[in-house]
Amino acid sequence: MYKFFIITGSLSGMLSVMIGAFGAHALKSTLEATNRLTTFETAVKYQFYHSLALILLGLLMIQFQHKAFTISGYGFIIGILIFSGSLYALSLTGYTKLGAITPLGGLAFIIGWAAFAWGSMKSLH
Repeated sequence: MYKFFIITGSLSGMLSVMIGAFGAHALKSTLEATNRLTTFETAVKYQFYHSLALILLGLLMIQFQHKAFTISGYGFIIGILIFSGSLYALSLTGYTKLGAITPLGGLAFIIGWAAFAWGSMKSLH
């Protein structure tokens, strides 16, 4: 499982850099004109931070196997897909009803961090 989280985190991190660069160059004027640049940047930041968290989690799982770490990894992945994904879609389309699912992604992040903490408390003596 650790390999999956390290690889997924690495690919997601790469994708966040690519999306961020695309937004900063090709989409910047459009996003600024529609007042959605900040929303787009938030999506990129959360994707990048949680990609790093996935990599760290995977590295930790090489040494420590705890079910909470698996829950944490899936929480981060679901959070990236729902939180960042809905913000990307909202930024690009302006369809504000997508914002209704964004908090579900935030909840997945929170569950991921709580599980990370729980697994760490149980594994790191």
